[in-house]
Amino acid sequence: MQAQASGSCVLVAEDDPNLRRLISWHLRREGHEVIEARDGNDALQLLARHALRGTHLTAIVMDVRMPGHTGLSILRNLRDAASTTPVVLITAFGDDKTHQRAAELGARAVLDKPFAMETLCRVLSDTVPTTRAQD
Repeated sequence: MQAQASGSCVLVAEDDPNLRRLISWHLRREGHEVIEARDGNDALQLLARHALRGTHLTAIVMDVRMPGHTGLSILRNLRDAASTTPVVLITAFGDDKTHQRAAELGARAVLDKPFAMETLCRVLSDTVPTTRAQD
């Protein structure tokens, strides 16, 4: 199955390179353009670069715990800047406090690791339109 360009661009910020590649592969397969960030600092740089260019990210998938900046702190910064970009947080440390804070900050969803890639794709498909080639 080949994905077609969808006009959607998703930032995937995950410090585990294997998981980042796996998520990116699945999202590309679903028809999304994907930009990868290796940690919180890289994610902030990519977000700033997109803001300066005036380009729009259609969604962000971000780990809660990353070196540099956490997913929650980046989400807070996005909301403070009045960004409405949908954010899906992923975490291996999904306690009630983390889920509550994410909801307060307007995260679209928080997925606890390990999660099914189909679940992530379904959350994003409810958020971001894509175009997939037919088999």
